[in-house]
Amino acid sequence: MQAILTFHGIDKHFGGIHALKDVSFEIEKGQVCALMGENGAGKSTLGKVITGVVQSDSGAMEFEGRPHDPHSSLDAQRDGISIIFQELDLFPHQSVAQNLIIGNLKLLPRQAGFLSDRALDAMSRPWLERVGLDLSPSTPLGRLPIAHVQLVSIARALSMESRLIVMDEPTSAITNEAVDTLFSLIESLKKDGVTIIFISHKMDEIFRIADSIVVMRDGAYIGTKRRTETSPGEIVSMMVGRQIPEGSHQKSWKKDKVVLSFDSVSTAKLKKVSFELHEGEVLGVAGLVGAGRSELGAALFGIDAIREGSIALEGRRIEEGSPRKSLKRGIGLIPEDRKLQGLLMQQSVRDNVALAVVERNHILGFMKRSHVNSLVGSVFESTRIKAASPEVCINTLSGGNQQKALVGRWLLVGSQVLFLDDPTRGVDIGAKEDIYQIIGELAEKGRSIIFVSSELPELLRCADRILVLCQGEIMGALPAEKTNQEEIMRLAMGLNRMKFADS
Repeated sequence: MQAILTFHGIDKHFGGIHALKDVSFEIEKGQVCALMGENGAGKSTLGKVITGVVQSDSGAMEFEGRPHDPHSSLDAQRDGISIIFQELDLFPHQSVAQNLIIGNLKLLPRQAGFLSDRALDAMSRPWLERVGLDLSPSTPLGRLPIAHVQLVSIARALSMESRLIVMDEPTSAITNEAVDTLFSLIESLKKDGVTIIFISHKMDEIFRIADSIVVMRDGAYIGTKRRTETSPGEIVSMMVGRQIPEGSHQKSWKKDKVVLSFDSVSTAKLKKVSFELHEGEVLGVAGLVGAGRSELGAALFGIDAIREGSIALEGRRIEEGSPRKSLKRGIGLIPEDRKLQGLLMQQSVRDNVALAVVERNHILGFMKRSHVNSLVGSVFESTRIKAASPEVCINTLSGGNQQKALVGRWLLVGSQVLFLDDPTRGVDIGAKEDIYQIIGELAEKGRSIIFVSSELPELLRCADRILVLCQGEIMGALPAEKTNQEEIMRLAMGLNRMKFADS
């Protein structure tokens, strides 16, 4: 097969982090090449080098037999290469159509001038339809759920008519139906000779769509395998360089004591939600996009107003909720979008981890830095954050290590109740195992966890019970060890309602 993209000794540093180490390999034309590795392996960095978002320190690339040295994403676009970012780079205050056309050399006319809404609609609608989005192109992007925003990003990349598309975790926030649509598009693009670099941590997707699998570890190229000639076990071994335990159900630490209770709670999204959370329990939450999973955490943490019903913590009714009061009550929240809602992206890892304990670690306005540094150091060890030091800017870390820092923040606080909203989205296999282990350790210590996830296998593995939401209502609560994905999906789709399981 003919190579479309070749790497020769690509090297890249970010401060003290050696992100890419002498990377050399080639990608075949018209194929789906899966790029796999743990967070911090260099996958996203390599994608950004390909598309001109960052420049390598040394080494060279060839695209279609010619030197390829882009200094911006527009340079790469001119060469016929585009990227779909893991952390979406669109403009929430602009319309969907405007997001598709901004900086798009294919859609934007050479002498555009003023473009009417009708013209924008005509340019944008075919590409939205191609990814299965039935909405008005004039809709403000910020009003869409994150899954639809991801599809807009995919539509934008397709509209550029690139010969090589880098897809960095394109399925991390979209439904199974949307994944099927995307994979059909990928098959269509392959038939047209388009090459796809598909970055993902989801092994089932990789073995469904990829032709070849490239594995990276700690910034270095490990090897390439034909998908038909390897196995998930071999790929995992190449990725992590260590043995990963089988996904059996974690030990339960659930006690009889009720720590948290929702009594017919209604918000703008939730409808008479009632459940109890026990000491040491991991309570899973499943549901399709828009089911109200994140809104459950927003109600608990005091972000969304409660219209009816009540929440009680340790038997005491919470009269008035706010994030500040929730923090003092021992309630923690890790939001779905770590970049926009959880982290201060221009601050250091240390500052982000220590954010929730600053108030109790200062004297006369001066932070007790040595004590805080000691606390942060313990979090680095317990969460296995990969960073040169706590002082580096958190935006230089991989998505998985950013997520670990966010988990570490609440470890410092010592929250009794912790709401985890899809904490493993976009996180690699090794980092997922670390997060599962942290969840188990917290439960063992008597902490109570509400664990939202889009991946049913991890709920079945980690949770004691699984609440299933549909359109803001609880359809049922299932014991994790006695249910399966099919039963959960039936409830999530509102096909039948079940009684709660308290055991």
